[in-house]
Amino acid sequence: MRVALILALVLGLAACRDEVAQDISPVEFTAETAGHFCQMNLLEHPGPKAQVHLEGMPGTPLFFSQVRDAIAYARMPEQSHPILAIYVNDMGKPGATWEEPGQGNWIPAEDAFYVMGSAMKGGMEAPEAVPFSSREAADTFIAAQGGQVLRLDEIPDEMVLTPEEVVPDSGSDDDYLDRLRALSKPKEPAT
Repeated sequence: MRVALILALVLGLAACRDEVAQDISPVEFTAETAGHFCQMNLLEHPGPKAQVHLEGMPGTPLFFSQVRDAIAYARMPEQSHPILAIYVNDMGKPGATWEEPGQGNWIPAEDAFYVMGSAMKGGMEAPEAVPFSSREAADTFIAAQGGQVLRLDEIPDEMVLTPEEVVPDSGSDDDYLDRLRALSKPKEPAT
């Protein structure tokens, strides 16, 4: 009797430990959705978007204003939670445009064909990794915008982790660089 009671308790506790699998289905963004890095509204930025689903955060993926940023996020070592899934907009889907990349056209990041080095800039005005679900759609985009096709695991870190060099506008009245240089100069001793 006592053994049966202990066995029943052990089985009962084991049943309580059954974990429910986390839903990692793509989530549509809304007018209030902000990009993870920039904290700006996604709808204010053109180009394809991405979402990253993290373990322990069901239904609340991190959204990115640029696909390039999501790839960079996945490759940075500072992650607080394991990544379960990454989805990107399929820019080859009918109706997807640079201004409105679409709803319901999410594809797994690892399945996409990425056009790298095209003339198109992403939502944060940096070079973009433009995703397509087919090689043919990527090739059509390249014919118009340039670039090369790479799969996710072929994209070099330098293409997504290296910050873009900002060249100051020479016609600007802003003397930012001169002021920065002046702050960096050693102070001359007072006489």
